[in-house]
Amino acid sequence: MPATKTALVISAHAADFVWRCGGAIALHAAMGYQVTVACLSFGERGESARLWKEGKALDEVKAIRRAEAEAAADLLGVHRLDCFDLGDYPLHLEQADKLKLVDLIRDVQPAFMLSHSKYDPYNTDHMYTTQVALEARMIAQAWGHNPGEKVLGAPQLYLFEPHQTEQMGWKPDTFLDITPVWDRKRAAMEAMGGQVHLWEYYTRVAQQRANHFKRNSGGQSGGRDCQYAEGFQSIFPRTVDEL
Repeated sequence: MPATKTALVISAHAADFVWRCGGAIALHAAMGYQVTVACLSFGERGESARLWKEGKALDEVKAIRRAEAEAAADLLGVHRLDCFDLGDYPLHLEQADKLKLVDLIRDVQPAFMLSHSKYDPYNTDHMYTTQVALEARMIAQAWGHNPGEKVLGAPQLYLFEPHQTEQMGWKPDTFLDITPVWDRKRAAMEAMGGQVHLWEYYTRVAQQRANHFKRNSGGQSGGRDCQYAEGFQSIFPRTVDEL
């Protein structure tokens, strides 16, 4: 039997993986992939304004965010949700935390990885996460790091869509049709009760990217229909046998 395919999402905060690549997670889970999500923080300080306005304490906010992330992960079909609980605004990883992420990457052996845009002046936690993801990927590829362990190959790192693309220098080169699993993504979004204001925004984003999917697949000259899509920017070259 073929080996199980795997994928890894490295998310700065508890909800990022839902808004930005929930469709990709659900779609690949439906294909049989085991998708692992590494959630570096719960976004308890900087991305839970609605909960703070209700007068909740830090531990309560974190507990709510964890429960929301777990519910969303279940709805998307996430195989494994690893919550690092490192705090946010600012997010910071010590060397031991980075090596824990390296261990996870080697354990998962992902066919591809997903994380944030490389630049984000509005939320430095996001671009810091991608810097850490690239560093951890590099270490996981090093034969001299914990010799004897299985070394990582060369999984593509896809950068999912940031909130204000023009300000982040994010240019998508891949559009993924998530129409078959849109209901799952929408349900997962609605599990994130601390950020209700983003539900409709990311629905519109998916509809806009669907238009780009249709245009880039042929448009009115035989393009494929699509109702909802997600966009990604790839970091590394692809190796192909034909174009």
